[in-house]
Amino acid sequence: MTLDLTFFLLASVAVFYAGISKGGFGSGAAFAAAPLMALIIEPEYAVGLMLPLLMMMDVTALKPYWGKWDGPSAKKLILGSLPGVALGALLFRYANADALRVVLGLVSLAFVGFQIARGRGWIKDRTTAFAPWVGYVTGSCAGFTSYISHAGGPPVAIYMLAQNVGKTTYQATSVIVFWAINAFKAVPYAFLGMFTMETLLADLILAPVAVAGVLVGVKAHHLLPERIFFNITYVLLTCTGAKLIYDGLV
Repeated sequence: MTLDLTFFLLASVAVFYAGISKGGFGSGAAFAAAPLMALIIEPEYAVGLMLPLLMMMDVTALKPYWGKWDGPSAKKLILGSLPGVALGALLFRYANADALRVVLGLVSLAFVGFQIARGRGWIKDRTTAFAPWVGYVTGSCAGFTSYISHAGGPPVAIYMLAQNVGKTTYQATSVIVFWAINAFKAVPYAFLGMFTMETLLADLILAPVAVAGVLVGVKAHHLLPERIFFNITYVLLTCTGAKLIYDGLV
């Protein structure tokens, strides 16, 4: 892993983009940063590098959304995430770098497919609340996908949209849920060597970019439409996902 100008140019864009999403604008797109950085560094280090920054974003976003979440839903999702995080750690323990590239690429393309299908009405948002046990299962799915690629957003989105909550309650619940999930992930990440002196140094340098992205996202959450942001995200993830799959297989 080389911390050169090329790395910081790409990483700054990816981290700022993730911060905007974490702040509530284009919610769910924050995970795009990890696949982007996996193009230039090993996948496990890309995911490991992003975790401290995502945790910082979570803390920054907690204040404007504090207390506005759906408590019962957040509790189910957080508790349910624990077995998912454990399963993700098991996968990372035994998968090699190329397998991780393929997984990251597939998750990226799946995210794009899911969002397009929802936008076109092929997947209908549920209008009645799920049974309580579904929250725990959804949390487990979110914990797993969050562990391997910081992509826990879609499962949480499906569950929360069925609770018929407002935009701000939805975002506040996502913030508190992923603050907890990211905290759970930190211990196995450290145990598996996904943090290094280089990734931590990069985190220190990129921290102001992360905070700035969140603050911009909080403002944009209340002021701007998200269509353009999501369209850019879809293009980036489609290209990045395809490249990661190609690199992993070839």
